[in-house]
Amino acid sequence: MRFLLLYATQRGQAKAIAEEIREQAVVRGFSADLHCISESDKLPFPLGAHCGSSGVILAPLRLFALQISAHTERLARGRESGTVCYARPLSSDCPALRSRYDLKTETAPLVVVVSTTGTGDPPDTARKFVKEIRDKTLPSDFFAHLRYGLLGLGDSEYTYFCNGGKVIDKQLQKLGARHFYDTGHADDCVGLELVVEPWIAGLWAALEKHFRSREGQGETNGSLPRAPNASLSTEAAKPESLPIESQVELLRLDDSRRKDSEALEQNEANRGQSSTLTGDFEPSLICSGPPLAQASLTIPALPPAYLQVHLQEPLGQEEESQAFVTSVEQPVFQVPISKAVQLTTSDAVKTTLLLELDLSKTDFSYQPGDAFSVLCPNSDAEVQGLLHRLQLAGGRNHRVLLQVKADTRKRGAAPPQHIPEKCSLQFMFTWCLDIRAVPRKAFVRALVDHTSDGPEKRRLQELCSKQGAADYNHFIRDARVCLLDLLLAFPSCQPPLDILLEHLPKLQPRPYSCASSSLCHPDKLHFIFNVVEFLSHTPEVAILRKGVCTGWLTTLVAPFLQPNSQASRADSGKAPTPEISIAPRAASAFRLPDDPSAPVIMVGPGTGIAPFIGFLQHREKLQEQQPDENFGEMWLFFGCRHKERDYLFRDELRHFLEHGTLTHLKVSFSRDARLREEKAPPKYVQDSLQLHGQQVAKVLLREHGYIYMCGDAKNMAKDVHNSLVEIISKELGVDKLEAMKTLATLKEEKRYLQDIWS
Repeated sequence: MRFLLLYATQRGQAKAIAEEIREQAVVRGFSADLHCISESDKLPFPLGAHCGSSGVILAPLRLFALQISAHTERLARGRESGTVCYARPLSSDCPALRSRYDLKTETAPLVVVVSTTGTGDPPDTARKFVKEIRDKTLPSDFFAHLRYGLLGLGDSEYTYFCNGGKVIDKQLQKLGARHFYDTGHADDCVGLELVVEPWIAGLWAALEKHFRSREGQGETNGSLPRAPNASLSTEAAKPESLPIESQVELLRLDDSRRKDSEALEQNEANRGQSSTLTGDFEPSLICSGPPLAQASLTIPALPPAYLQVHLQEPLGQEEESQAFVTSVEQPVFQVPISKAVQLTTSDAVKTTLLLELDLSKTDFSYQPGDAFSVLCPNSDAEVQGLLHRLQLAGGRNHRVLLQVKADTRKRGAAPPQHIPEKCSLQFMFTWCLDIRAVPRKAFVRALVDHTSDGPEKRRLQELCSKQGAADYNHFIRDARVCLLDLLLAFPSCQPPLDILLEHLPKLQPRPYSCASSSLCHPDKLHFIFNVVEFLSHTPEVAILRKGVCTGWLTTLVAPFLQPNSQASRADSGKAPTPEISIAPRAASAFRLPDDPSAPVIMVGPGTGIAPFIGFLQHREKLQEQQPDENFGEMWLFFGCRHKERDYLFRDELRHFLEHGTLTHLKVSFSRDARLREEKAPPKYVQDSLQLHGQQVAKVLLREHGYIYMCGDAKNMAKDVHNSLVEIISKELGVDKLEAMKTLATLKEEKRYLQDIWS
């Protein structure tokens, strides 16, 4: 019994889940035909004839040759410009060398796993697919032959929760496709596995029912099979739903206040019950209490091993490039840090730094509002600690050779693409693998079989079991435990290297917003960040850790970092100027309006002000160059804790205000109570928005203006969104549902733009 299994992934989670479904399918007696959603048979240029209905390409050599040509050209271009390029090796994993799928002729049931990126967009790999199925010339019964089930991945801290999956779900139904299994929406805020695991468990019965109905008297009119944990699944969307309604559904009023799902509440209840039964005993990462300690456990199947790792002696003293190994298609640029300034005072709650990059020797270009990626390494101390714990410290310079096991049961097994051929152990753990990643349950399950101590083995079994879901969330996920923490907590666990490479994810580049304009700072790029610090709790002590990227950058610039009031430049005469690797990100709609006369509202508390500094610098230069041009008003709603500690870019904002570039500046100080005693000014940016609600509504609804929001998704973005709903509701005299429709329309018109992060 074959079904088509598609995934759309941004950082690998949807792909990993799809691969898990494929592995379980074999055990259940199904055959899953797995494809990335980008591997559709509809290609941008013809490759040749097809072989029957299988979709096998008979003329792949043309694309293969084009890839080789592009591959060679990128490497040559990198040598000429000083750009460091990492070109992925061509292999049988190349889409041109595999069969493709075709939904137009597909008769098997379809299963789709879709993640969400940005502020609610489908993954980059799904953009072409979404564009194709949104073709307005397609008839309403184009996919009437399709029966499908969809699992969406998202984060409820973002307003447009699971929107990547919802967009595809609704569009498939508009074209006539129908569910054979209820849609699931997994929430990374509380743990994807709370929905993913029961959704997969229920998939097999739904598939069996589908195949039975086809073998019988045709499709039944019975009720749709429901996924377990149905409280976290959405009802099937109605085919007649309008596009604007699909947007409004994502803006449900209770979404902004929903901090916990029913599953999370159940986890809390389980922990409460456990505490009651155990009295004063407190469970921990390494030890549980009743009832879990006495429970019979349902443990997931061991994922099939597929990698074979050989360590080779160092091949000489050649120096390994410190270019981050990445799969981004754009070139990677090595650029020096030419300036470093601390924007906050020493007693501020958070430390904020501004770095200036010198782009003069590259062809890297950007526009205000763009973002770029910084390619960063893991902490050297943590890498050495992990190598030491794995008893590999003596071989840190040995080369790693990866091969697929000949007897593996894992279908489509291939060496990880983010690990370059024959790199050293040190390089691999430093630049390629995310050793800080919270181990997934499948990883914990794999560690069980390499743990010799009985109680330790039992505890790891509990943490990866169905019954131990609450403990896993509390002691691993919420505590941000990493692999090294687990290995230190369970001394008898000694996993082989191949297990680690199968489960440790790729170390991802970190995105940052450009905080400058090239018109104002030619050949320079500014960006700002808070130095991330957090406590990681282990059984013995709480460890203060810094963010992987921000901690590394802070260390790099420490020798020449100066406070905001002083000039600060790397002194190349005393020490080498530090360099970092950066890569451009996909073009964003987060740009100033094409029409300069359109009014603009910017909302950016804290480091969310970054892109708006670029906007203002750009607008000021345009006004100087085009004095007769009509430029619209610019509003900025900024917020910070203390006026004297973390009021970022205060002098620059005063300058923009005095010169008329910035028309209205509204600042909120959340911790300076003394500043609010007399007139009770707003505490947060959302309060300030409501205080000026009439003007905000006028700009957006009457003057066809734009509103931009940048900053924290967890609290600020939702609160600002709710404030906008209330403003529109009040000023138009409509209920909140109508106000939400209006706001959704603004988003659809790209006049309500967000650049937010969690």
